[in-house]
Amino acid sequence: MDYDVVIVGAGPAGLSAAIRLRQMSAESGHEVSVCVLEKGSEVGAHILSGAVLEPRALDELIPDWKDRGAPLNAPVTGERFMVLTEKGSFGVPVWTMPPQMSNHGNYVVSLGNVCRWLAEQAEALGVEVYPGFAAAEVLYDEQGRVTGVATGDMGVAGDGSHKDGYQPGMELRAKYTFFAEGCRGSLSKSLMERFALRDGCDPQAYGLGLKELWQLDPAKHKAGTVIHTAGWPVDSKTWGGSFIYHLEDNQAAVGYVVGLDYENPHLSPFDEFQRFKTHPAIRPMLEGGKRIAYGARALNEGGLQAIPELVFAGGALIGCAAGFLNVPKIKGTHTAMKSGMLAAEAAFEALKSGDPGYGVLAAYPDAFRRSWAHAELHKVRNFRPAFVRWGLYGSMLYGGLDLKLLRGRAPWTFRHRHADHETLKPAAEMPKIDYPKPDGVVSFDKLSSVYLSNTNHEEDQPVHLRLTDTTVPIAHNLALYDAPEQRYCPAGVYEILRDEDGGNPRLQISAQNCLHCKTCDIKDPKQNITWVTPEGGGGPNYPGM
Repeated sequence: MDYDVVIVGAGPAGLSAAIRLRQMSAESGHEVSVCVLEKGSEVGAHILSGAVLEPRALDELIPDWKDRGAPLNAPVTGERFMVLTEKGSFGVPVWTMPPQMSNHGNYVVSLGNVCRWLAEQAEALGVEVYPGFAAAEVLYDEQGRVTGVATGDMGVAGDGSHKDGYQPGMELRAKYTFFAEGCRGSLSKSLMERFALRDGCDPQAYGLGLKELWQLDPAKHKAGTVIHTAGWPVDSKTWGGSFIYHLEDNQAAVGYVVGLDYENPHLSPFDEFQRFKTHPAIRPMLEGGKRIAYGARALNEGGLQAIPELVFAGGALIGCAAGFLNVPKIKGTHTAMKSGMLAAEAAFEALKSGDPGYGVLAAYPDAFRRSWAHAELHKVRNFRPAFVRWGLYGSMLYGGLDLKLLRGRAPWTFRHRHADHETLKPAAEMPKIDYPKPDGVVSFDKLSSVYLSNTNHEEDQPVHLRLTDTTVPIAHNLALYDAPEQRYCPAGVYEILRDEDGGNPRLQISAQNCLHCKTCDIKDPKQNITWVTPEGGGGPNYPGM
């Protein structure tokens, strides 16, 4: 199938790019065909974010979004920031916070529902959107230029044989291909390596975001309420914090983010999240409510200095595939959307001028450098690396100086010196962490949580979590770090099994539980685990996340 532009991923960036392309096509009368591939079973099925949406990019893309029924139904009505200690808390007045962290004018949303709505707008403009089809391979021509993608075969058994109903993958060829896979996209990762896109930029820093959707006691709910916390349960040297966002219909998004540059291999981000909810400042908000959904996803935290080169022959990286998250805001949707719009404008102008395609869209990164998105990320570039230098309280003081007094105009830039997989210390040197058993009221176990994610993979299919060296999990990870994959995975995918006498340790991978969060691909100390796309339509099916 041939198109002018193929977009991999129906998230905010990919759909915004598709919409902008077709808007410009309609305005100018120059036809541009656009296709969007989405590996989830439906648009929004794999979307997980807090989320408080800053509507700046949406205002530019679809100015009449309110009249069109965009699902932005809970404007922010109040916000609080708390620092938690083990048994207490203290509030930080909102007026003392840097202006970049204000949520005035923003909306508490289900980003999955926003993407479903964006897909409707795209289809109405003539975009072809294909959910349930995972882009599994990048296509290149004899000159090494990207010419599109191929979807994965359907109906392949675990041993590689073809089952009944086997369907071969399809080639979708395009003059330009946009990769909007989200954080740590598998094809984007391969493109960065092939085209050396990360040369000259800092290592990307990541966080693992865990989220639950709660139906709250109506007496404890106020739509538009935004709460953030820092501090306990993680120590002051571990990046971590929470969010509680009240949506409409007595629902609230409750989540926790742990920086994947943590040092202690005994740490479990999932259990830190569960422990957080037991704090006396948090537990009363949840008691009397019911948890109705769960999910997890890695997020880019490296900021401006960790964004790779955005273009290569035949394509571009947009959205979180490149990493446009504004860390102190904990928001990346508006910047991701803007990146998609800028790439779309560059591609459209090239195609309109008679460009045969497959070239380097230099106009896209040039436009990004002139945009408000770049200016915004430049102001906050030192926020996350300051934490590595000075920990929680030192970075809070620095953030006040840099973002509030200097307004992000500091003449220096802090660098990210290490990749997240390089930061673990040997298990013998680090304190063990005693996590309390879940109480089934506000804290829960992994397997019951995965159940709420509606995760489903065809069990008899090739494993999509691949080990480069099968000896590493036991000989290195278990021996030196007490098998941290058992704890950093938020879905219980990795487990060390032993014989009855405690001998013969071996790693079991339950890939059917995978939430597609990509944490294992990021945090494995030897970079021995590679996440690749499973059969299209598999994975979580998030309702309203």
